[in-house]
Amino acid sequence: MKIAAIAGSNANHSYNRMLLEFMARHFSDDDIDVIDIRQVPMFNEDYKGKIPEVVADIDRRVASADAVIIASPEYNHSITSALKSLVEWLSYEVHPLQDKPVMIIGASTHEQGSSRSQVQLRDILISPGVNAYIFQNEEFFMSDAANIIDEDGNITNEMTIHFLEKCMREFKHYAKAINRMIAEKKEADK
Repeated sequence: MKIAAIAGSNANHSYNRMLLEFMARHFSDDDIDVIDIRQVPMFNEDYKGKIPEVVADIDRRVASADAVIIASPEYNHSITSALKSLVEWLSYEVHPLQDKPVMIIGASTHEQGSSRSQVQLRDILISPGVNAYIFQNEEFFMSDAANIIDEDGNITNEMTIHFLEKCMREFKHYAKAINRMIAEKKEADK
């Protein structure tokens, strides 16, 4: 399965980017493309008709994927401004998230993980212009990430790895079902 994996932070050190990079290594049977948003400018409608190349590249990568994983950090009980800006870009003139199966995950150094940002992101991703299909079964909130992800970017807690594997198995089944439904819908609309 080809998966676009968006790290929702523009910080140079990001546990969420490290989590996705771990997943790309650990789930090597899948093609997980980790997307770095550090160079994405803040969304501004003044760009109408001239999307920055970095956004156009992300649009192509997301559009060509079978599914999307977004690793959302939590700042002040919310998603990051960088991630919100990216979603604005991807729902203004281009719409690669439309009809895409999306799993939201997150890592945080705090005890609640990224639970509040994930709830907020779910609402954003189902809004008009975005229209993603959000995986609802398992919720992956990694708390205490500084003690679970080592300096080499590996998850050191076996229970966390097993739960992540379970989440991925279920998400892949969900993604295949959504993609099949969308294909059938497009065929029926011809």
